[in-house]
Amino acid sequence: MKHKDYQSICEQVIPLAKSTGSFIKNELQKVETTQIIAKEANSLVSYVDKTAEEMLVEGLSKILPEAGFITEESTTIQNQKSITWVVDPLDGTNNFLHGIPHFAISIGCMIDGQTMIGLVENVYYGETFYAWKGGGAFLDGNPIRVSTTTSLAGSIIATGFPYDRSLVPSLLKVLGRLLKKVRGVRRFGAAALDLVNVAAGRLEGYYETTLNAWDVTAGALIVEEAGGKVTDYEGEENFIFGGNIIATNAQIHNQLLQILKSDGDQ
Repeated sequence: MKHKDYQSICEQVIPLAKSTGSFIKNELQKVETTQIIAKEANSLVSYVDKTAEEMLVEGLSKILPEAGFITEESTTIQNQKSITWVVDPLDGTNNFLHGIPHFAISIGCMIDGQTMIGLVENVYYGETFYAWKGGGAFLDGNPIRVSTTTSLAGSIIATGFPYDRSLVPSLLKVLGRLLKKVRGVRRFGAAALDLVNVAAGRLEGYYETTLNAWDVTAGALIVEEAGGKVTDYEGEENFIFGGNIIATNAQIHNQLLQILKSDGDQ
């Protein structure tokens, strides 16, 4: 495939994300406790997740019939192929269930192990972030770039808190070191939106652990195409399947990485 092919595919995904987002937003006021099933000890999923995923899988299968899928809700056969869609139909489920207007659809397309297309739909506000490899990053048709801030002292950093409570002590150590260095820390509850907000220059950086591929595949490409840097906690490139990620405007990447890797108090 060529760049123009990636662009064409991406442009076909946009209306699908928009229509699925409209469904999710319309269901926001209808969710009741009887429609919610327990997924894990601290994770809930509603019927909205599954219906949205079915809509996305059906639409994406029409765009690329030969593609496989990695999806959160497993409404389709999980099958990684040469071309694979990586889909989170509703990132920020708990926000959605509590009526907090911060949740997203995340759609990435990997070709031979490399992410070539990424789209994140900010459902409540109708913002569509997208990128294709080598083509730059966009928000509703307008190019976006990461911020130019060069110091942690001027940076707003986002993070997430894992459901594994055994990680709390180490998480708090990192948070303590970080709070001494940065302008502010935010915890919004939707990894895909944290990533695209780095891409759009609204945040300088984002880090989180215990993540899945569908949380980060699309957003990570959008950050990179907006001029940012994305690695795992070791500074390597195993952030899609490695479970942890750091995404920054590139300017502060090494500074943030040092704080995350430090064993002592700084």
